[in-house]
Amino acid sequence: MSSDSTRARLFRPAVAASGLVFVSGQASVGRDGAVLADSFEGEMRRALANLGRVLGKAGLGLDDVVQVRAYVDEAVNLPAYNRIYLEHFREPLPTRTTLIGCLGGVVRFEIEAVAAQRGTEA
Repeated sequence: MSSDSTRARLFRPAVAASGLVFVSGQASVGRDGAVLADSFEGEMRRALANLGRVLGKAGLGLDDVVQVRAYVDEAVNLPAYNRIYLEHFREPLPTRTTLIGCLGGVVRFEIEAVAAQRGTEA
């Protein structure tokens, strides 16, 4: 089995359970899974678009997100992170955990989320 097919088999974009949808880490990658390097802002916007696409397949959107875990490459990018975050998420904001400096230089930003399916409460 090739490493590409193993990687594809191991990565599940989302899993639904008990009225929640758990979305795996989304980064600045194309539909083929190749990293699309860009500025921090460009990578974050692409990662959020990918998150929205995965949620959309479950019939959800960013407004349904109740919890976020984000990975930011450097603390210098926190102001841009907060600004772009507020462009995409509205009150009441999801709970949020942000980890800094743990991406290993592959991407500048990654985000994973938990969303509540319609008709359920978190």
